[in-house]
Amino acid sequence: MHFSAVTSLIRMITIDQIKKLREITGISIQECKKALEEAKGDFERAKEILKKWGRDFAQKKGQRETGEGIIESYIHPNKKIGVLLELGCESDFVAKSEDFQRLAHELCLQIAAIVPEENPVFDQPWIRDESKTIKDLIEDYIAKLGENIILKRFSRYEL
Repeated sequence: MHFSAVTSLIRMITIDQIKKLREITGISIQECKKALEEAKGDFERAKEILKKWGRDFAQKKGQRETGEGIIESYIHPNKKIGVLLELGCESDFVAKSEDFQRLAHELCLQIAAIVPEENPVFDQPWIRDESKTIKDLIEDYIAKLGENIILKRFSRYEL
């Protein structure tokens, strides 16, 4: 690519675009900038690029040991459905993060909202965004947090 074409492309990508992409994806500013550059400023294409990079990243992290994590619980307001789950990660630092704890809570809500025996949890559409599966959601968090994350086990109780 010619130097003047590169500089005009960089000028075309604004800080606001980078910030918006970061807000939507939670991916680092640097990665958002790279994706926008690769997409030549096309915002939707940049989101797809980040999604692909996230899947690739999650596959690489998938073999790493998850010796840390948390146990999360959820009781539905009607007191008739409850979930207890174990979510694993690589470090205590990530286990204590708001993002990791938010993921654990989202997984509890998902499990409470569905009947897991009907089909595997990972293949189910996420209740907040049916364009994503639970596997996609976990892979997004792996890319965002930079560690392997595994839903180790869960129990769903219903009266």
